[in-house]
Amino acid sequence: MANGKTWNILMVGVGGQGIVTSSDILTRAAMEAGHDAKKSEIHGMSQRGGSVFSHIRFGPRVSSPVIPEGGADILFSLEELEALRWLGYANASSTVICATAQIAPAGVETYPSGVLDAIRSACPRLVVLDVVKLEERIGNPRFLNVALLGVLSGMLDIDDASWRRAILKEVPPAYGEANWQAFLSAREFAREGP
Repeated sequence: MANGKTWNILMVGVGGQGIVTSSDILTRAAMEAGHDAKKSEIHGMSQRGGSVFSHIRFGPRVSSPVIPEGGADILFSLEELEALRWLGYANASSTVICATAQIAPAGVETYPSGVLDAIRSACPRLVVLDVVKLEERIGNPRFLNVALLGVLSGMLDIDDASWRRAILKEVPPAYGEANWQAFLSAREFAREGP
């Protein structure tokens, strides 16, 4: 059964990266583990390239899905600039999990430098995940968003059985087991360190 902490997790990325699916899996896994869980998401221009974000809160009793600014325990980003854009929801003790994907916003020709350094200066608890190495490890880039949940899983009060049930319910049946293996592989990848 779940413990007494309420978790505030903000998941961010751009359209096409799978933030909506990732947030659905996390929310379901929290409920499977016995938590009260709430989710709020915005994916207006999410077809390709637009900003996508999802607030997920879970714990013994959660009345609102919205995380206040500065209130995220974890900022989970599938893209570097999106992590920087949403940094106002984090604080000095927040953990930021950031994939090294760089997708320039519309109208920007050169991706800005120093993004990860700027994030680290505000949030020293930055976990940087090399997307190229992780994709090599999991074998299929289509599973990257679910794989990254494996990294997140080591920080949360959600058991493996709940994660597995959530993944198998939220992804197409033909890809359920492959996504579960990607999840486990990414968790091991994170434990190994850089």
